[in-house]
Amino acid sequence: MAEKRATFDLKNHKGIYVLRLFVTGASPNSARAISNLKKICEEYLKDSYELEIVDVYQQPTVAMSEQLIALPMLIKKSPGMERRLIGDMSDKQKVLKGLEIMG
Repeated sequence: MAEKRATFDLKNHKGIYVLRLFVTGASPNSARAISNLKKICEEYLKDSYELEIVDVYQQPTVAMSEQLIALPMLIKKSPGMERRLIGDMSDKQKVLKGLEIMG
């Protein structure tokens, strides 16, 4: 019997937060953004999110396709409208509001 594999479709997830965090290598700001975002996701979105971390140095074409203006940058692809957050994700309330988890 063939194994079914889920595909990573950024537009068709219902109720699942699909997030892309763009960072610049192993810089301190990037490391803080990754750590802070993972903590927020585990606390508020447990088992209902997909997080893709994109290093713009390793994947420049992906970064160019998103028309990034500053880094680190988080892009919420779904649910709802796309939202963009810039910074190290240390302001938890700002991140929660940006992800539309809390008003």
